[in-house]
Amino acid sequence: MSPACTVARPRWTLVAGAAVCVGALLTGCTPSSGASSASSDSINYALPANFTPNWILPIGTAAHLNTNNISIAAALWEPLVAYDGSTGQISWNKAASIATAADFAPDGKSVKVTLGNRHWSDGRPLTTRDVEFWFNLIKANKTQWAGYNPGKAPDNWTALERVDDHHFTISFDRAYSNKWMLANELSLITPLPQHAWDRTAGSAPVSDADRTSAGAKQVWAYLNTAAKDISGYATNALWKTVSGPYTVRSFSTSGKVVLSANKRYDGGEKANIATVNLLPFTTPAAEENALRSGQVDYGYIDATDLDQKDSFASRGYTVKPWTGWAITYMPYNFNNPAMGAVFKQLYARQAVQMSIDQTSLAKVIFNGTAVPGYGPVPQAQASDFVSPVQKGNPYPFSTSSARALLTDHGWTEQSGVMVCTSPGTSASQCGAGIARGTRFQMKVLSQSGSTVTDNMMSAIQSSLAKTGIGFSIKTAPVNSVLSQTPPCTSGQADCSWQLSFFGTAGSWYFSAFPTGDSLFQTKGGSNFGNYSNPEVDRLINASTTSNSAQAVQDYSAAVAKDLPVIWLPEPDYQISVIKNGLGGFAQDSLANFHPAQWEWTNK
Repeated sequence: MSPACTVARPRWTLVAGAAVCVGALLTGCTPSSGASSASSDSINYALPANFTPNWILPIGTAAHLNTNNISIAAALWEPLVAYDGSTGQISWNKAASIATAADFAPDGKSVKVTLGNRHWSDGRPLTTRDVEFWFNLIKANKTQWAGYNPGKAPDNWTALERVDDHHFTISFDRAYSNKWMLANELSLITPLPQHAWDRTAGSAPVSDADRTSAGAKQVWAYLNTAAKDISGYATNALWKTVSGPYTVRSFSTSGKVVLSANKRYDGGEKANIATVNLLPFTTPAAEENALRSGQVDYGYIDATDLDQKDSFASRGYTVKPWTGWAITYMPYNFNNPAMGAVFKQLYARQAVQMSIDQTSLAKVIFNGTAVPGYGPVPQAQASDFVSPVQKGNPYPFSTSSARALLTDHGWTEQSGVMVCTSPGTSASQCGAGIARGTRFQMKVLSQSGSTVTDNMMSAIQSSLAKTGIGFSIKTAPVNSVLSQTPPCTSGQADCSWQLSFFGTAGSWYFSAFPTGDSLFQTKGGSNFGNYSNPEVDRLINASTTSNSAQAVQDYSAAVAKDLPVIWLPEPDYQISVIKNGLGGFAQDSLANFHPAQWEWTNK
């Protein structure tokens, strides 16, 4: 199992930007707490192996993107608009939101937001000034904010105007899709306690320091410096002023976090369980041992251990797959000096995709806990976003058809690998920039420490070989994979990578609205392989500005056919093992956990 990360709201599991730990070969550890909490007003929750929380500030930065951080922060400071799948479908969860309404203007160029009658834990009212405080910090420091994509929030918000303490308006630079703006942009806003946090280093709270760019930069620096002191999370007065259902009782640098119910919480998602113990583990094996010994109430097992389901049932647990709103893929590096010209040929990408037996990978490698994915929109759950083209799999598995595509375009098999023997740009030749003698030999830098990943890469290697495509595999820790496979130009020293893989538990976890602006738009913030297609850019823009579901489906169809990446099966986020009697919630497909929703139903 592997954690999920986020960039802005989108996230990867490695996850959307951090570290996948499936089967990590590290020394195990067990939690310091004792027996199961099922009979008390507490719960022991197992965090993803070797992926510990390390950030409390509810504004993500590039080095602090994992989903655990986001889930903890949301339990302390509720978002303006909370989107989650906790009810079984992804929607606005108003009970966990500061806003009670968002009314868009008929022309789609502004929105008026209404706040609930809420208070901070110190008794001070929560007002639109706290929203403005967040906005000022983000606007002045946007390039340091992990949620930033050029041209999107806050760039496309021309003004935020406070109407009164409970109403404000945001104006946009153009008309946008109401659904997209609400789910993907307004959901980024977290009201912050301006009266307690609007300060600079070494000073008491300074009223309105954030209202100038220079002041907002100083406040940002102060808050980020304080957030680096993990050992001070439980004692620093900054973090005690919260709006959410929980407060921090303890926060260890080793990863254990203890949350206590906020007794002054006045929102709609009051904590049912007084104490939440978030427990770190260094390996899945250590976590499974803790499950078997009853030290964990809500944990997980690897897909390869599903045959032990009955064993956990006999110990009083229920095994529940946790489906993710995500896609999994391997990006091509279109600027690679050796293979970039080959990758730029659609027929070549089609041949690669047709050589990937997703059905077998999902069934055998993932033990049935994954679904094939044929395009840029998640397919593990029904939605109005997936086009018929993507659903229908435009490139069904066939190594014979893949071979024919290559031979029809000037490639000849030599010693088991296809070689370009007919260079040129006509329909029957290899294509622009591909020299005679070029071998169709690809190499991937893949995450290490995952048996599932290793097995999948070996299966893909074998399948590609039947087409005549070479595929060599090198592994590294996922953070190293990310750092070694950046967006680049062909002349740069770090542009030698060809394929990258970092997502056994899902490469990218979307916000509620699965737009592709970060991933597949030209110069998108997470467009690792430098993919660029003007028509796809147009369709992505249309998907964010039109209120019609057809706009997203048009994008889905185009990207499914154009293959900017190698599509791979999308696995469940995790296979959860939950103590009988723990209920009151559905597992959030956005890969967040929501401790306020948990409750012991057998008490």
